[in-house]
Amino acid sequence: MISGVKFRIYPSTFQKAKLSQWAGAQRFIWNAKVEEEKYLRTFARKYLPIGTYPEQDQTYSQYKSKEVCPWIYEIPSQVLRNSATRWYQTNKRFLRGECGRPRIKKKRDEMSLYLTRELFTLETHCDQILLNIGTKTNNLGLIRWKSHRSFDIPASITIKRQAGCWTVSFSYGSEECSDLDYQNSCLSFLRDFKQEELKEMVVGIDRGIKVSFQVGGESLSPDLRSKNKHKAQCAYIRKHQRRLARQEKGSGRRNKTKSKIATINLHIANRRLDFIHKATYSLCRNQNYKAFIFEDLSIKKMSRAPRSKARTDGKGFLPNGANAKAGLNRTILDQSWAKFETVLLYKARKYGKVCFKISPEFTSQECADCAHIHPENRLSRDVFLCLNCGHRDHADRNAAMVLKKRAIKLILDSGTELSDRGVLTPRLDSGRGAKVKTGKAKADQAIGKEASKKRKKSGLDHTKSMTSSETPSFLDVGSSPGDQPVIIEEFMVIRA
Repeated sequence: MISGVKFRIYPSTFQKAKLSQWAGAQRFIWNAKVEEEKYLRTFARKYLPIGTYPEQDQTYSQYKSKEVCPWIYEIPSQVLRNSATRWYQTNKRFLRGECGRPRIKKKRDEMSLYLTRELFTLETHCDQILLNIGTKTNNLGLIRWKSHRSFDIPASITIKRQAGCWTVSFSYGSEECSDLDYQNSCLSFLRDFKQEELKEMVVGIDRGIKVSFQVGGESLSPDLRSKNKHKAQCAYIRKHQRRLARQEKGSGRRNKTKSKIATINLHIANRRLDFIHKATYSLCRNQNYKAFIFEDLSIKKMSRAPRSKARTDGKGFLPNGANAKAGLNRTILDQSWAKFETVLLYKARKYGKVCFKISPEFTSQECADCAHIHPENRLSRDVFLCLNCGHRDHADRNAAMVLKKRAIKLILDSGTELSDRGVLTPRLDSGRGAKVKTGKAKADQAIGKEASKKRKKSGLDHTKSMTSSETPSFLDVGSSPGDQPVIIEEFMVIRA
């Protein structure tokens, strides 16, 4: 299993200048290779036969010139080679359709430097591990860093600067099996259990705005103090952004304002990531949870700006609620739904657990008791009241139970397949006699059916408010530093 770590480093003034110079040289070589590929691509499109493409290589010596860029001779050749190699690997992935085309990198306050093993060593001085960067002829010396956890010796490292903070990150380990193979193995393992046993092992996670993550009957959200501080920092950023718009470009005061905004944004990102790590750690440490179920949400489409509506007379545009949608998009992206899923995915595998995704269709309108689906079942953001059976619950908790029941039915169905993105989908046979798609998960002793939107409301009391005991409480998720991971041996199934 591949593990990654990120540590703070504290270089001196001389080391900061040198590291910035090396990063600038890597950006220079990267941009030169991008421009070279663009030129060769244009030449091939005009003068070469159709389907013929020029060969790309990792050479960079043609960009070294004592007349144009004499400063580049002060940079170690390994640093320049690493930049050309990374561009070559990125371009190969683009040709395979795995990523986008390499693009020009602009000079910004944020910078990154990629170093391979011959450019750094880890040395021990006075029972403290220090980072030594450089070569014999161009050595930057020892850099103090804060290694807050144990790690293995990496083959390469990446040094980054963001808002004046310097960090080093790297990965180590080996990929014994891919995430998809691991999920398939866990799916086969879970099918050996009965439905009653799966009810104790599977938990649904509903993602929302007011309640960030509803995990079964447990609500996970930042505490009130973090929310108030976040609100104050957002107001601080808006104030300085208005000031930034009035300042002259390139001035010293404008640069100071940009630095203040970047620092606050970094604090917000760190606080959000801290909450995610604590919440996912508490979930993985829970012995009752062995399979986590997410909705297969397209967050990019959910946070997309609304389309403009032109007037019929051609004079301007009609109101489309862009301001309200912008606020909703900002709130959705503030919850970091995708980051929570990514962090829980790798932590679950580390603890011998698994994460799956299912279709999100009608999860907020379906009753967890009788599986009755109707838009009017959800009275408000908080209250869910079934029109069919009268089941009353918090809307987020009801959605989490629906996810759990649907996932259990799909796991027990022998025709369920796992897509490349880890989504549980019913298998559709092809040819004559093909079976229809498996329906949604229903209640144990009830048959659900979708009702018409024009159906009259029943005599149930829709105005009844929820009691304080039914309202989910915001939990402050934390972990003690002395806790050690406990691997659930009986559930760790990894395909050799």
